[in-house]
Amino acid sequence: MLHEVTQRFFFDAAHTLRREIETQSSLRIHGHTYCAEVAVAGTPDPTSCMVVDLGMLRARIAVLREKLDHHFLDEVEGLTHPTLEGLCHFIAQQLDLSGLPGKLTRVRVWREQLGDGCTITLPT
Repeated sequence: MLHEVTQRFFFDAAHTLRREIETQSSLRIHGHTYCAEVAVAGTPDPTSCMVVDLGMLRARIAVLREKLDHHFLDEVEGLTHPTLEGLCHFIAQQLDLSGLPGKLTRVRVWREQLGDGCTITLPT
């Protein structure tokens, strides 16, 4: 039976945006607290009954979080666009799960205070 486990984390970061609405405020450097969640799916190990050891997953997330937390997102290498969509894609691409069981199936990034977010579902 397939199970999906999730782990949430947060990071604070600044960015700018070029857009057609709220142009002036978006072009100025501004910051947010971002929440993120990754989902890993698989069949639980018969001995441990875990899809993935959450301690190991948290350690991998910590490496990724260091690339984002308290950084200027416009300058993060590999992050093409500092949008919610861009952050979802970046996390999916940068989260190194090699050597761990399970497969990354979903990434969600949101800003709780503003009520907006983005979720990507990866092919299984």
